[in-house]
Amino acid sequence: MRLLLVEDDNHVAAALSAVLARHGFQVVHARNGEEALQAFLPDDRAPHDQEPFGVVLLDLGLPDQDGYEVCGKIRKRTSTPVIMVTARADVRSRIHGLNLGADDYVTKPYDTGELLARIHAVSRRTVTGETPSAPGDAGVRLGPVHIELPTRRVSVDGTAVPLTRKEFDLLALLAQRPGVVFRREQIISEVWRTSWEGTGRTLEVHVASLRSKLRMPALIETVRGVGYRLVSPDAGAPQSTGSPAGPATSDATSPPAAPGAADPPGVPGTPGAAQAP
Repeated sequence: MRLLLVEDDNHVAAALSAVLARHGFQVVHARNGEEALQAFLPDDRAPHDQEPFGVVLLDLGLPDQDGYEVCGKIRKRTSTPVIMVTARADVRSRIHGLNLGADDYVTKPYDTGELLARIHAVSRRTVTGETPSAPGDAGVRLGPVHIELPTRRVSVDGTAVPLTRKEFDLLALLAQRPGVVFRREQIISEVWRTSWEGTGRTLEVHVASLRSKLRMPALIETVRGVGYRLVSPDAGAPQSTGSPAGPATSDATSPPAAPGAADPPGVPGTPGAAQAP
């Protein structure tokens, strides 16, 4: 998931970006309000293959514009979830931010684990609201595959395919953006709510199980050294061949990513580390 971090303190931004990257986020850093607004390019100016931002982390103490003003401008341009991050803990400030269109409000000092949980929460709410493929049908269709989000059911050509809870969560995550590569770290973080430590080859096992149960081996493509992406049957070669397109490789030859280092000291998630804007 691409994440826009709006933070004028380069030290804080670097430390937080390192933590977010460990959990699979692709962080774009904006140092002020103007850079934040420029990050939201019109559709005809943005690269055609660029993934849109999934979440905005917006610090309110910016040097050129008030953070509340920036939030209002962002909301006029996009429906991307905005999480305000600030030391202003009073109720009136929270209400003002939420009324301007913020989806959540986090006060400093905060715990990075809680921040990650809030990021996942707002992104899940957005996905649930935007993925319906037809009125009254909150699901995703990919060729013969139909994923029903509310009932957590999956069918292929109308035939139900029983999946475990984690298998469904994994498939639903990849189906959010067919064709977009999800990093291993991001998948582990969002599906298993943990980091790489102690996960072994759990992800590879679940991917292999999905390919087998759906009887569409090329539906989930392995991108060597990076992660996985869902290949829409309508966009590539017939899935019955079992040959992934592009640089796909089998899981047996793709070593899992190495565990990330521990969170660096001084990250604003440690109580007392965050500074007031």
